[in-house]
Amino acid sequence: MVIGVDIEDIERFKNKSAEFINRVFTDLEKEYCNKFSNPESHFAARFCAKEAVIKALTALDIKGVQLNEIEVFHNENMCPQIRILKDLNKNINFQLSLSHDRSKAIAFVNAEEQ
Repeated sequence: MVIGVDIEDIERFKNKSAEFINRVFTDLEKEYCNKFSNPESHFAARFCAKEAVIKALTALDIKGVQLNEIEVFHNENMCPQIRILKDLNKNINFQLSLSHDRSKAIAFVNAEEQ
């Protein structure tokens, strides 16, 4: 099992260009984040998750996954989950924890090859 973690200032995600949002986030993620009065907190947390996943995948010697090929979604219990939108030719199990407060967002990822 390997881990990845990332922390970001939420302020960096206020007033991001549509080009940036569309390049980094999937339609599902944009729909989820934009339903909140402060979508920047949710975008920041998802960005952290994507960065943490890339760090964990790199530790597993898996490279070349782009930010928009990593999707954060919620399962039936509303727990955040990771889905890779490209074929890695490997089965990777992810565990994800997200958190944010007024100024920071953080994500912690465990990844294990099955």
